[in-house]
Amino acid sequence: MTRFVVTGTDTGIGKTVFSAALAGARGVPYWKPVQAGLEDETDSETVARLAGVTVVPEAYRLATPASPHLAADIDGVRIDPGQLKPPAGDVIIEGAGGALVPLTADFLFADLFNRWQIPVIVCARTALGTINHSLLTIEALRARGVPIHGLAFLGDPVPDSEAIIPQISGVRRLGRLPIIDPLTSKNLAAAFSANFDLSDFC
Repeated sequence: MTRFVVTGTDTGIGKTVFSAALAGARGVPYWKPVQAGLEDETDSETVARLAGVTVVPEAYRLATPASPHLAADIDGVRIDPGQLKPPAGDVIIEGAGGALVPLTADFLFADLFNRWQIPVIVCARTALGTINHSLLTIEALRARGVPIHGLAFLGDPVPDSEAIIPQISGVRRLGRLPIIDPLTSKNLAAAFSANFDLSDFC
């Protein structure tokens, strides 16, 4: 079964592109539980365009581009984490921002991941600062009993960072998705195939 949660060390690092690549390579549905910000192309729309897979509708669609807890407050919406039930079967689920982004004032995405107990893939950018951000993210997930499947690096190659983070954390490196320009479904599929072993995601 292909059933993973994709989280990251920060926002805007490429989680959605990685999620699209993985969902497309495995041919499985995608779900973004909470979308905050509707003016530009949403993450679900991006995945549908790049991967051509089934997209499960978001549980919450918030107009304000902000952390879900703040966006919900501004939009006058109450997020109930208890209503966020993962779809059955194969699915790629993408969180919002990093692992410790709050859904509500007292409930984080990492708390939700603990509740679900679905293996998490941590996306880490390769830019400066990633060692600290990645290790903190891994520690935070482990402290909450969240199962971690592996690390997916995003960006230009930085061999030292890509080696030292798995070495210190004990979390395996799954691969690195390079910057793709132009970002098309064909180029994304080719880049994922060249840099990841699909058998690592079964």
